[in-house]
Order: sequence, then structure tokens, then C-alpha cells
Amino acid sequence: MTPQPLNELMPEVYDELRRLAESSMRQERAGHTLQATALVNEIYLRLGHQEEVKWQSRAHFFAAAAQAIRRILIDHARKKNADKRGGDRARVPLDDAMGIGGNSEIEILDLDAALLDLEQVDKRAADVVALRFFGGLNMEEIANVLGVSKRTIEGDWTTARAWLRGRLDT
Repeated sequence: MTPQPLNELMPEVYDELRRLAESSMRQERAGHTLQATALVNEIYLRLGHQEEVKWQSRAHFFAAAAQAIRRILIDHARKKNADKRGGDRARVPLDDAMGIGGNSEIEILDLDAALLDLEQVDKRAADVVALRFFGGLNMEEIANVLGVSKRTIEGDWTTARAWLRGRLDT
């Protein structure tokens, strides 16, 4: 893929980005006020401010999009908590996307805090979780994004799930 600015790349990836947004929104609690289309628009706005970035590959773009989705959902949850003064905290199901087991939902802010802690212990494992959970990427796509083998990513995934299981007490 030739390096492209976002305004040229967006028409090529819009449908897939919308699919990722819908997937992320399905993991949110019922009654979530953010819609998939709004999430895609917000991703475009956030990534669009990075005018100097030339997307080297689809993987490069979707890695950035996964981080944007994470930040948008976290910011949205924090705003909701501020609006409700601690009430109505956003909860996300983990069993399908993460395979963690136990308690099927955790608060998205707790997941974000756990990922920040995991980054201090194992940055790549935290990146694997973010790309899988927020970006909807499979193991092969994650390996491509991070430039390592699929087997390495599978090991990181196993490590990250075990670490998160202990950290989140699920």
C-alpha cells in the first residue's frame, strides 16, 4: 500500500471501520448512548488531526483506529460517570472477545486501568489486547501490525488473558 493521507484512505476502509465500530458497540452495555456511526465519525475526527501521518498499510491504520476506539469509549465512559457522579458506570462483556471467563462483564474504566498497568509489565501483550478487543483484529492481523509471528502473538494473548484474569478478579 502506498502511504496515503486519511481523506484518501477513508473511502477504502469505511465499511470495515463501521464493522469494527459495530462490533465494539455490541460489547458495550445495553442502552449505550454512543452509536456506531458516531464512533466512526469520531475516529475520523481524531485520526484526521494527525495530518502528517501517512498510513503505511491497512494494519497501520487499523492499529491507530483501535487505539482511537479505546480512547473514545473510555472518554465517553468517564463523561457518563462525571454526569452521573459515579453512577451508571459503563460495563463491557469480556467472555466472547477476551475468553477470560468468570464474571462476564467488567467496567470499561477498570479494563482501561488494567491495560495501563499491563503496559508497564508487558507493552506488547497490552497492545495485543487493545488490538483484539477494541480493534477487532484477529491473531494474524495483530501479528502483522506488531511485526512479529502469529505464534508470538498467541503467547502474548495467553499471557495477557491470565494477567487480566488475576488483575480484574473475574
